[in-house]
Amino acid sequence: MTDTPATILVVDDEAHITRVVSLKLRNAGYTVLTAADGEEGLEAALQHTPDLIITDMQMPYLTGLEMARRLREHRATAGIPLIMLTARGFGLTPDDMAETNIKKMMSKPFGPRDLLRQVEVCLGGGEDEAAEAA
Repeated sequence: MTDTPATILVVDDEAHITRVVSLKLRNAGYTVLTAADGEEGLEAALQHTPDLIITDMQMPYLTGLEMARRLREHRATAGIPLIMLTARGFGLTPDDMAETNIKKMMSKPFGPRDLLRQVEVCLGGGEDEAAEAA
């Protein structure tokens, strides 16, 4: 592992979610970028090529799923893993997962420790012991 902290893009149209998630990630040592909707998220990802994207599913302009599909169209962003935040009970089909790089789904509300554990798993530095619970 390098001394350079991983860069994580947080995309959510709910400002309080973006603030809380960003604070937890920064406190854990990550560099954090934010965007308020799917279009801003796509632009930020193309410009900065983060190591991981945490995105809400339901957002204006582009949903998290639409953004994930568009990211796969660009060589620089096609391999970026995503964690999708969703309302309880919402899920993706196997086809949705196959045509994106969404690695984890987390239902809101979620615990900060669970999110940090999933971030570590997606970045290759942790065990996926919470996969069933997430």
